[in-house]
Amino acid sequence: MLDYCIRAAGPDDVDGARAVMLDTVYRDFGTGYVPRWHGDIVDPSAAYLAPDRHTLLVALDPADGTVVATAALDSRGPAHPPNPRDLAERYPSGGTAQLRRVYVRPAHRRRGLARRLVADLLAFAAADGGYRAVYLHTDPAVPGAEAFWRSLGKVVHDERDDPGGQGIVHFELAMER
Repeated sequence: MLDYCIRAAGPDDVDGARAVMLDTVYRDFGTGYVPRWHGDIVDPSAAYLAPDRHTLLVALDPADGTVVATAALDSRGPAHPPNPRDLAERYPSGGTAQLRRVYVRPAHRRRGLARRLVADLLAFAAADGGYRAVYLHTDPAVPGAEAFWRSLGKVVHDERDDPGGQGIVHFELAMER
């Protein structure tokens, strides 16, 4: 693996992180920017840099220093709606570290970046001391996403089994201790 620099994002990284995030929702998700789902992308500083218990990590290309991957964590559990009520109750805000925006530019995939970023987020959650669970959800239509998350955690709800569900798969990951 190339010698990527992975660090907590600072103000100088925000534009590059936003570009990775927006490119991903347009290219990989095919949805484009949807305010009710992607509001944190517009202002990553307010969502992840300002709150004490939140973080945004970036991976920098060793060749030119540009942001090529992101991973974020916040203390907001899954909201109901749109998520199932039992998940909102099981993973309440404040006690839940939710992983978000684990995105890697295509030219930098398959090099272990996402796995390294997630490990650093899990260590951040454990060090916080106030989180009791780590939660995330993914769209299984995104190539490789479901298999990646299954390799790291356990499925706690698969909405493909729900009549009228969103088709989202929900996971819990073990915190590093």
